[in-house]
Amino acid sequence: MFSKDIYIQRRAELKQLVGEGLILLFGNNDAPNNYPSNTYRFRQDSCFLYYFGQKREGLAAVIDIDNDKEYLFGDDIDIDDIIWFGYVPSVKDLAEEVGVSNSAPMSQLKTLIDSALAKGQQIHFVPQCRHDLMIQLSDLIGIHPLQSKEKASEKLIKAIINMRAVKKPEEIAELKKAADIGYLMHTTAMKECAPGVTEKYVAGIIEGIAMSHGDRYSFQSILSMHGEIQHGYPHNTPMEAGRLMLCDAGAESHENYCSDNTRVTPIGGKFTQRQRDIYAAVEAAHDWVIENAKPGIKWLDIHLGAARVITEHLKQIGLMKGNTEDAVREGAHAMFFPHGLGHMMGMDVHDMEGLGQNFVGFDDEVQPSTQFGLNCLRCGRRIQKGFVMTDEPGVYFIPHLIDLWRSEKKHMDFINYDAVESFKDFGGIRLEDDIIITDTGCEIIGDKLIPWHIDEVEEFIRK
Repeated sequence: MFSKDIYIQRRAELKQLVGEGLILLFGNNDAPNNYPSNTYRFRQDSCFLYYFGQKREGLAAVIDIDNDKEYLFGDDIDIDDIIWFGYVPSVKDLAEEVGVSNSAPMSQLKTLIDSALAKGQQIHFVPQCRHDLMIQLSDLIGIHPLQSKEKASEKLIKAIINMRAVKKPEEIAELKKAADIGYLMHTTAMKECAPGVTEKYVAGIIEGIAMSHGDRYSFQSILSMHGEIQHGYPHNTPMEAGRLMLCDAGAESHENYCSDNTRVTPIGGKFTQRQRDIYAAVEAAHDWVIENAKPGIKWLDIHLGAARVITEHLKQIGLMKGNTEDAVREGAHAMFFPHGLGHMMGMDVHDMEGLGQNFVGFDDEVQPSTQFGLNCLRCGRRIQKGFVMTDEPGVYFIPHLIDLWRSEKKHMDFINYDAVESFKDFGGIRLEDDIIITDTGCEIIGDKLIPWHIDEVEEFIRK
């Protein structure tokens, strides 16, 4: 937990940005896995953590802007809880730790909300992603449980995004801790990558590293020889010499700030020439982003710049053809690069995505696209100092997509389908690092950088 003053200052700024009414923020509850007492590992809601800091389940908070009061609601544990789980501080003590002067049992939350509604106060809340909280919200304010997104406060959403998008020094320090754990995870995966070792074995080892050095892994690890599958989760499949292992994984620090990196390792230690050719395209795009991302530039333009770099490289090896600008404008490159360049990072690995991606990544100047590939860009707006973004270009050979586009004769002026046909067994390559936007450019987060240049990767494995 950060200092009490940080949470007090955050709530004070939020009150100023929202201006009036009552802000209602839910913490998460325990979620059953396969029966009630066997729960998933608890993770607190990120917005609740940002403003109230407490990681206990079963809490809710209210900021009454009009009356300048703050409340923490929750039920104190009883002796049965203490026997099974150990002592937990009272809700009053938890409130005092983060500078909140009022606390009460959860049953009194309804009384407070009813009083506010009777006085005509506006109730500000954010969309809920958990069904139990949708139901609790419904009971409190009388909307249908599935209306939490539709009825959510746009003013509160924009205020939270405005605050959380720009990372403060204490947050950057936590992101660096997560990056250090990510370094251990990925370098271990590279060391363990060998013919005959299963994908699940490697994934299990690196997720154990995340949990033993930090709080947890920041998302379910993507680790597969089928790098063309964007979310290729690990299977009990022995890895094969000559193929590639794509590992997309990250950690959370003890304060729940995330890392997210991707590396590709040759199974057996050496890239083939064909693999080197494709890797070089992704490597060049990744490095171009590092050289060009800076405050004031649209992330959409950075994405398109990376797409041009990839297109130029694919033209050089005969997979694409024609004018690069025309190919990227018409979306021909998206057969190979079908996702956005990156996303915001912070307490959520796709930071604040639950608040609404259009609010997070777009604005009046830059709106989402409907073009294939570009429609998966999670952020297009101008980036600012303090933004943390992922730089993750990739090149993939997806057999079903290749077959579909060829049958539809799509982008015949830009794609050499005969040459592409021989790559349908290739898989995919993605390189990903977390970057923070500085005064004049950007920096990769972390004291140690996971090897990504081709020769460095092979040398690391050799050693």
